[in-house]
Amino acid sequence: MKMFSVVNYFEKFITTVLIALMSFVILIGTVDLCITLIKEIMQPPVFLLDVEKLLGIFGFFFMILIGLELLETIKTYLTKEQIHVEIVFLVAMIAIARKVILLDLKKMDPIVMIGIASIIIALAGGYFLVKKAHKDNGKKPKK
Repeated sequence: MKMFSVVNYFEKFITTVLIALMSFVILIGTVDLCITLIKEIMQPPVFLLDVEKLLGIFGFFFMILIGLELLETIKTYLTKEQIHVEIVFLVAMIAIARKVILLDLKKMDPIVMIGIASIIIALAGGYFLVKKAHKDNGKKPKK
């Protein structure tokens, strides 16, 4: 019994450290995004971004969103000691959306595009099934 309590305290400690580190990384990333955005929009022509710069900023933005979703997953694990599968699916969907947005379709092999499409379909289907299962579990059985 004592061994399990030591392991539980260790788990909570590591999870707390992960939350602190992830928060720090998200903060630094957000500050870096703000600085990058300000630098880019101040370069001539002012307030105009070309497509490549815009895609780079969107990619950076999505990375921060992924970090926030991971932080939420870790926080939920610490407070409720459970992983919400929906959040994991959302993190994966945001990550693949980031990849799709940043793709250079001219240089992409068609089989890779089919693979990415398969991943998107699988994630969307999995998310749908998880949400449906949660919805069905919440219903009261008919008498």
